[in-house]
Amino acid sequence: MEKFEKLLGKDSPLLRTIKARSFIEPTEIQEKAIPLVLEGKDVIGGAATGSGKTLVFAAGLIKNATRGHGIRGLVLTPTRELAEQISKEISQFAEPKQLEVAAIYGGVAFGPQVRNLETADIVIGTPGRILDHINKRSINLSHVNTLVLDEADRMLDMGFRDDVVMIVSECPQERQTMLFSATISPDISILSKRHMKDPIEINAEPQVDPTKLAQVYYDVDNSLKYSLLKHLLENEKSNLVMIFCNTRKNVDFVAKNLRFNGINSVPLHGGFSQDKRNKMMADFHASNVHILVATDVAARGLDIKGVSHVYNYDMPKSIDEYTHRIGRTARAGKEGKVINLISNRDYENFQEVMQGDFNIKKEETPEIPRTRIRWMPERRKERQNRRRGGGYGSRRSFGGRSGGNRGGRSGSRSSGYGGGNRPASSYKTDRRSGHSSGFSSGQSRGQARRERRRQY
Repeated sequence: MEKFEKLLGKDSPLLRTIKARSFIEPTEIQEKAIPLVLEGKDVIGGAATGSGKTLVFAAGLIKNATRGHGIRGLVLTPTRELAEQISKEISQFAEPKQLEVAAIYGGVAFGPQVRNLETADIVIGTPGRILDHINKRSINLSHVNTLVLDEADRMLDMGFRDDVVMIVSECPQERQTMLFSATISPDISILSKRHMKDPIEINAEPQVDPTKLAQVYYDVDNSLKYSLLKHLLENEKSNLVMIFCNTRKNVDFVAKNLRFNGINSVPLHGGFSQDKRNKMMADFHASNVHILVATDVAARGLDIKGVSHVYNYDMPKSIDEYTHRIGRTARAGKEGKVINLISNRDYENFQEVMQGDFNIKKEETPEIPRTRIRWMPERRKERQNRRRGGGYGSRRSFGGRSGGNRGGRSGSRSSGYGGGNRPASSYKTDRRSGHSSGFSSGQSRGQARRERRRQY
């Protein structure tokens, strides 16, 4: 506690919460950045999830906020879960000053948020929903004196650049601005030059201990990929496990088939209602469920402790994304393991990742039986028929024989699920109809992108 008292001052309202949460020593980013933040400097923090950066910007937010004087602090985050997580932490730190903290994000009712904003002193929100409130004139940012852009690199990756710029323009020019990002890219540098005043850049070493992190990969036929995942989950000694997929469909495919096979897991992606996402995360945090299957977008920024294994069911597209994923394990001196499942559709991404400074060793793929696939995502034509009242037609992959383990070659051509018996012709039809493009017929790419952003 002595180091925290020295950093924050003996009269800091944050000390009570720090003591209650049994913080022992400040992290590197806290030691470097908190003195600058308390001096009112603009700060760029190069720090990953789990580095302790929330306490850094909480120190500035709470110092600069006064109860009942309008919204004085604004924190922008890329995802709903991160907004909820940060708001809970800030609420704890702000309790001695009795500050009102509001979490503002999409996927929930608008009315209660309007009422919360009327009394809020600090707001933590996602760009899409904050911009909605600006357009409806239900939020007043004219009194903001502290602005925080958390996980800024991810917000830009998700297409929030214009939204962020519009929100920043609603805030007074005379303010303190803090920006935190796992990577300081050229885009981040441009953003900081335009919206920050003489920022001081602080970088913290990754929390992951490379000497305790094992990284391996298996080169496996696509039709056996899920079978190998199940085999490893059943045979690897693990605590909490995170499985990353690149798409919502793959998240659903993995999580539902694991449950069919008696392995309890929870999926997390942007397609679920916020209540359902909150419940899933609560179960995972409470260790009621030990396996989380997620997309990068949904899991970004969440501080989940005790993860022993990270599985890449789909390889990420960049070195930075791979770094974010593996940063979930081998923390605080504990051992961790990253397992990459590589099939032909992952080769290009894997080659990109291998350009980085990673020691990823090849493991021989064991002889394993092919696991029966009990669930496959609904195809576009079947969904359209069902909406017209035609039901599922001849679809039998919900446990029926045709959805079983007869994946063979046709099941591995381009579906990426590791099973099923869809003929090659159906994949060609899907590609022509836009199945793999991520947006429905009659919807432009721009409309799809805006809809995706609005979900957060």
